Amino acid sequence: MTAEHASPSPPDNSAYAGPPVLHVCVTCRRGGPAMDCPPGAQLLERLQGLLDAEHLAGLAPSASVRPVACLAACDRGCTAAIAMPGRWTWLLGHLGEEKAEDILAYARLYAASAKGTVMPSRRPESLANMVQGRVPAILYNEQEKP
Repeated sequence: MTAEHASPSPPDNSAYAGPPVLHVCVTCRRGGPAMDCPPGAQLLERLQGLLDAEHLAGLAPSASVRPVACLAACDRGCTAAIAMPGRWTWLLGHLGEEKAEDILAYARLYAASAKGTVMPSRRPESLANMVQGRVPAILYNEQEKP
């Protein structure tokens, strides 16, 4: 492989000290009818409340949360994606506000992992069926040439 076609090196993320980001679909309705505060928005509110409590207790945040309009996994709602530089991004489904504490426990395990992989045996049991897919840490701007 020539230098021109060499794969790029992964970014150095040693300076990044922030928590993982949970992108929570706030439009997720779990297949239900339209409503003012759908389950996805309720999940976001619950996660934010737990993170606020961590802050008040002087703890480092388990994650930061960001609302998104749609993660295109409507039949698997509520959904979220967890991401952090240098790690896999995971699409998570079958969530709900009742799983918020376990989601933050998973976020702590994710942040502590080298590549963003948390084995099923280490995840909270309530999250056994949550993984819907993953995206590589580095997305290439151009396709590899044959």
